Amino acid sequence: VQLQASGGGLVQAGGSLRLSCAASGRSFNKNVMGWFRQAPGKEREFVATISWGGSTTTYADSVKGRFTITRDNAKDTVYLQMNSLKPEDTAVYYCAARLLGSVSKSTDRSEYAYWGQGTLVTVSS
Repeated sequence: VQLQASGGGLVQAGGSLRLSCAASGRSFNKNVMGWFRQAPGKEREFVATISWGGSTTTYADSVKGRFTITRDNAKDTVYLQMNSLKPEDTAVYYCAARLLGSVSKSTDRSEYAYWGQGTLVTVSS
């Protein structure tokens, strides 16, 4: 059972990146999914979450209006479109899934049971 995050890289401030999180080993298209990030020396923090059907989303205040989380359940993939990137967005980004049957979105990382390996996003000033 794996979540594979990809799409990270180096980008200038103001630029855009799209992260992808693909499932393998089992399907996550009925799970609430989320993105978190961890900057050097800081705790892992919530970024965005999406309901299993994709109809509702929640964002951290720091990314609201700049980031968009979506999912394609036919491809078992979750995306994070990141626009207007800032140097403070620099971090390792992780995708995560709640347990099947946990229907509510959550901003609490302890409520996510499955984690991907992370992809590094570096925003230069």
